[in-house]
Amino acid sequence: MSMNKQLLVFVILLALAQVLVAQNKPKAKTPAPKPKTPAKTAPAKPKPAAQPANKNQDLYSLENILEVKITFKESNWDSLLNSFKQEGYEEKRLVGDVTINGVSYPKAGIRYKGSSSFFNVARIGASKLPLNVKVDHINKQQSLPGGFTTLKLSNVFRDPSFLREVMAYEIARKYMPSPRANFAKVYVNGVYLGLYNCTESVDEKFLETYFGNNTGPLVKCDPDYNGKKIETCPPTDKAALVYFGEDSLCYMNLYELEKGTYWKDLIGLIHVINKAPQRLDSIFDVDQALWMIAFNNVLVNLDSYIGRLSHNYYLYKDTFGIYHPVIWDMNMCFGGFRYADDGPALSTEKMQQMSPMLHYDNDRKPMIKRLLANPLYRKIYLAHVRTIIAENFSNGLYIERAEAIQKLIKPLVEKDANKLYATESFGQNLYQTVKVDNSSVVGIVELMSERTNYLLNHPALKGTPPAISNVQHSVQPKGANVSAKVNGAKQVWLFYRHGKYEPFQRVAMTPDVTRDGDAEIAVATWSYTLEKSKGLQYYLVAESEKHASLSPERAAKEFHQIK
Repeated sequence: MSMNKQLLVFVILLALAQVLVAQNKPKAKTPAPKPKTPAKTAPAKPKPAAQPANKNQDLYSLENILEVKITFKESNWDSLLNSFKQEGYEEKRLVGDVTINGVSYPKAGIRYKGSSSFFNVARIGASKLPLNVKVDHINKQQSLPGGFTTLKLSNVFRDPSFLREVMAYEIARKYMPSPRANFAKVYVNGVYLGLYNCTESVDEKFLETYFGNNTGPLVKCDPDYNGKKIETCPPTDKAALVYFGEDSLCYMNLYELEKGTYWKDLIGLIHVINKAPQRLDSIFDVDQALWMIAFNNVLVNLDSYIGRLSHNYYLYKDTFGIYHPVIWDMNMCFGGFRYADDGPALSTEKMQQMSPMLHYDNDRKPMIKRLLANPLYRKIYLAHVRTIIAENFSNGLYIERAEAIQKLIKPLVEKDANKLYATESFGQNLYQTVKVDNSSVVGIVELMSERTNYLLNHPALKGTPPAISNVQHSVQPKGANVSAKVNGAKQVWLFYRHGKYEPFQRVAMTPDVTRDGDAEIAVATWSYTLEKSKGLQYYLVAESEKHASLSPERAAKEFHQIK
């Protein structure tokens, strides 16, 4: 190698050595910057965790519009829920975290619900589908305020007014055990689905509240239209309590046993209704059934037992062996469903003039036919009809309540981009008919103003019923004496019990004047002495030739009591 080349290599190596030394030399420490003093802010509030039942909070208060936020891990949650529903997995749920009014309920179970309100809406690709939220799906100790565990969120199907479900339940609860209902703003994965109806579930808590127990059989009377037909059974698709013999297979597609396996008991009830109605009050809550029939008739709630489909009610058997009917599903009340039987849809005029004696002699509606064939039950039924009209419609209260409810929710309805009907229909449908798809939904006032006049002038309701006054009771050494002044009665009946949930018993009271046979008495004091006074609850029914009166008028939901 030449001298020049050697010198060049030496220079390169020397330069490399200097670079390496520089890289390995310790660096001077740069003083750390003084930490910035953070701005004083309020400490972040932890997200409220789910709490046990708080009985002081009113979950279903109408003024309490719930905010329900559902979060799924799955981005395709809607297609998953849809597949569960379409494939018939009614109770299969997707797990998600739910926040209700700011309180978190982790690992709740959510599914789609409903029949026509789901399938008709899903068919057009709308996103506002009805939901069932069960907060104790995984954590059995988790509950909502008041001890509730389920939210049933309905999409206000076939009700442009947003009133039918909430108003109908509000009226029904005056006279019989009925769910409560209000409204909820519903979000899923941060997306606002809209304003829903939120309705109390007929579940163990409901049964315990109204019947004092929840261990008996609960029957949902709603046919499975996709169920397999049994060749040996009569063809029917109705939960109308028609007797088909003792084979339980003939009933399995018509009724759903939500608790227990009591087909024999249910068939026994149906047999008595059809074949031995004289025994009915020993196993069936007759008065509650009369209230339910009266309510459905007055409010033209044809999507019920009295309509074409004979469905949307429950039966619950309590520990005393009594079956109680429970009304359910009101979104098409006030004429939203127009079919009273298998014939054509009723016109608005025919709904306004629908007879209070509808199905009076219809073998396909045995609960109505058998009850109204009994003269006393028929008179009590018509008294219930008069009470519903007087307390809600002839006084205009329903209009006042409807306007107040619409005022409460109007801003939320206007912001609901997914509502099923136009915003202008919301205000219009309280008063007038609006078009919905290829049909029409009658206005509530349009229907009920004329219907009220029609019923008040119907021959079955015209006339003066007995007048009951001065109802008294006195505790005596050997029991209790009950008395009342009654005008125009041929008989006065005392219905009594000694415990809150016991069935009422009936005895004939005695007038203080001599009468000619069973002729009506102008004025008399009627009385009866019971052997036991403790815990006594009672009501009176005064019967004339054509009519009856009750005291209290809302009996048996309300009653007189010795405390």
